[in-house]
Amino acid sequence: MEKKVLLLGDSSSFMVGAIKNNLIAAEYEVVLAVPNVDVINMIKDKPSVIILYLGDYITEMTEVLVYLKDICLEDARSLYLVGKPDEFEAAEREIPEGVVSGKFERPLNVKDIVETLDQEFSKPKDDEERKKHILVVDDSGTMLRTIKSWLGNRYKVSMVNSGMNAITFLANYKPDLILLDYEMPICTGPQVLKMIRSEVSTSSIPVIFFTARGDKESVMEVLKLKPEGYLLKSMKPSEIMAAINNFFENEK
Repeated sequence: MEKKVLLLGDSSSFMVGAIKNNLIAAEYEVVLAVPNVDVINMIKDKPSVIILYLGDYITEMTEVLVYLKDICLEDARSLYLVGKPDEFEAAEREIPEGVVSGKFERPLNVKDIVETLDQEFSKPKDDEERKKHILVVDDSGTMLRTIKSWLGNRYKVSMVNSGMNAITFLANYKPDLILLDYEMPICTGPQVLKMIRSEVSTSSIPVIFFTARGDKESVMEVLKLKPEGYLLKSMKPSEIMAAINNFFENEK
């Protein structure tokens, strides 16, 4: 895996400079940018690992925090925060804790960041590429984080928090499986599945419903759309994992 990191912070900050220099010394390619949505959008081939240096200006970063949350959920990027406890608390008002891969509290030993990233980038590339890719669609951030914690070691997991975000995601990526919530605002799970089936580019992507709706009427409505499965959120994690594992085994 290419050792490339996006470092967001004030270039004039001594600590931001120290982080950059230590990463470069450890043979990382570092893209340094100010935490601004327009600036980040201009970066081509954004690194899969992002380090955000927080500071007193955290209250002015709402737009950036929301943006980072979205791109991390949509494309399974790793986000690390550097800051103080009160800054972490402020950031988590916009970025759910489960989206953050790690936190480094100031004052910090910069070598801790290097060691953590070394572990992340040391994962064999071939193993990562062989992992099946699952897109999880659910409007609950808690549920998204929970599912990722169950599946993340075995599968590549991308997450979106609405039906329309799922359609946008599928315009650029083709996962091996979609886990789709039934009841979501604006665009429900069944409506999302109908849109997926109506497009040639997405019609063949397998979809398994993952929902709290177990009543007969809901189940029958969904089964008419011929999904590959219907899992209840009340099931044990081991049962959910087994069902997904069996799905991929049966596909071989």
